[in-house]
Amino acid sequence: MFSHIMIGTSNLDRAKTFYDAVLGTLGVPPAHVDGHRIFYRTPAGVFAVSLPVNGEPPTAANGGTIGFACSSPEQADAWHAAGLANGGITCENPPGVREGAKGKMYLAYLRDPDGNKICGLHRM
Repeated sequence: MFSHIMIGTSNLDRAKTFYDAVLGTLGVPPAHVDGHRIFYRTPAGVFAVSLPVNGEPPTAANGGTIGFACSSPEQADAWHAAGLANGGITCENPPGVREGAKGKMYLAYLRDPDGNKICGLHRM
């Protein structure tokens, strides 16, 4: 359904450090830097971070979350720990199992250094 997801940042170097660490736990190679943007390319799609092209400050989506697929609860925990170690802030509940309409899921939520809400998710 999606070709790519792009979010904004106020500091490209800080965003690259954060996402290289977090996405590295999922086996995603470090970002390719393209001027004012960074790209993480995978067979499943592209995740990108950009300085806003209009020169205005970036904003985090209110009510928005970007979820990253994890292969196990342990990988979700490593994802979360890498985020905390690189400037992220835990949000919502601590990482753990939650019941959803589709069954049990292991969820780990963070806010990146720009306030974007992201989630490491493993469907059990």
